[in-house]
Amino acid sequence: MLNASEGEARVDVTWRPAPSLERIEDALASYRGPIMEELGRLLPADARMRAVLYDPIREHALRPGKGLRPAICLATCRALGGGIEACLPTAAVLEMLHNAFLIHDDVEDGSLVRRDQPAMHVLYGAAAAINAGDAMLALALRPLLDNTALIGLGKALRVLETIADAVRHTVEGQALELDWIRHGAAAIDDRDYLTVVEKKTASYSFVAPTVSGAIIAGAPEACIAHLSRFAQSVGVAFQIRDDVLNLRAGERWGKERLDDLWEGKRTLVLAHALRQASFAERSRAERILRKPRPTVNDDAVVGSVDALERIAAAEPRVRDAIEAALAPLRKQVDAKRPDDVAFLRELIDRAGSLDHADSIAEVQADRALAALSDCAPWIPASPHASFLHDIIEFVRRRDH
Repeated sequence: MLNASEGEARVDVTWRPAPSLERIEDALASYRGPIMEELGRLLPADARMRAVLYDPIREHALRPGKGLRPAICLATCRALGGGIEACLPTAAVLEMLHNAFLIHDDVEDGSLVRRDQPAMHVLYGAAAAINAGDAMLALALRPLLDNTALIGLGKALRVLETIADAVRHTVEGQALELDWIRHGAAAIDDRDYLTVVEKKTASYSFVAPTVSGAIIAGAPEACIAHLSRFAQSVGVAFQIRDDVLNLRAGERWGKERLDDLWEGKRTLVLAHALRQASFAERSRAERILRKPRPTVNDDAVVGSVDALERIAAAEPRVRDAIEAALAPLRKQVDAKRPDDVAFLRELIDRAGSLDHADSIAEVQADRALAALSDCAPWIPASPHASFLHDIIEFVRRRDH
């Protein structure tokens, strides 16, 4: 999709007409090569640390993924006339930060799968995974400092400020979401949810890549303002679709299905379902949401409880004996169970909450399109501009 100019042969993307979803998949795949190469350059060549730190980081970063954030950064810069080489280190930093957040999120949320493979904390333990995420955050600093020689002090400081603000917004959004889970909050309205998503997802996943690319290209302030609005709206739509896909997606989904319900995450979908539920249903849902997610070590206990309860239901003669055996097991684990998650999913389906979330995502996507159209005086027609437009269509129709 991108025709590399002289001195930029590391990106080889051939433009061709295609349905927009196919086109964006092709473009993302083509961006991935130079980004992964640049990420490799960010990892120190310290032989003593490879096995204990840098090899696990490399393995996690190289797992198949969309690479959307660095691609947005590169495409924005090129659409505004900037060069790929000037933008590539910043784009790689954004992907490094994304991987760091994923590792920490998986530990915080108790998620077991990431990109169709075991999460890092499952493979190496929580302590090693947290340390690897911290290392990624540290490794992201040097390229931003080196930008002073590559793109000049003024632009480098603005990019650093943009990314620093995005990281702060991200952890603030995560803090709000974790607080909801910790206190069993159930009365979440759409505006509460959107505030968290604007901070947690849109800021570092869309606004920082778009604005950084525009700064590196030397875009005027008016253009950057429109692009920031575009990025925030498309970022919110992206997260809403992510929440919906967690409940609706098929085998292409690279994470655990119903993961958000097991975690008790307060998504737009769940918040709407709780508002539509009866008092009794909402009370039961709140009790379920206060339960922790089962840990890896709890799985066997939960399975034993389920098996004994099935036997007790089928064999009334031994019910009393089984109930006596179940008592200590139930005390050992008070976590969500499959029937709890099934109840939450039933509330969502009956309330039409997935359709509600889809409608709000569409509004956000429309706002993104309007903001991007406002950039027309500065962004001529090109494959790079088409890529930015295709992101909106990708968010509308993505299935993974």
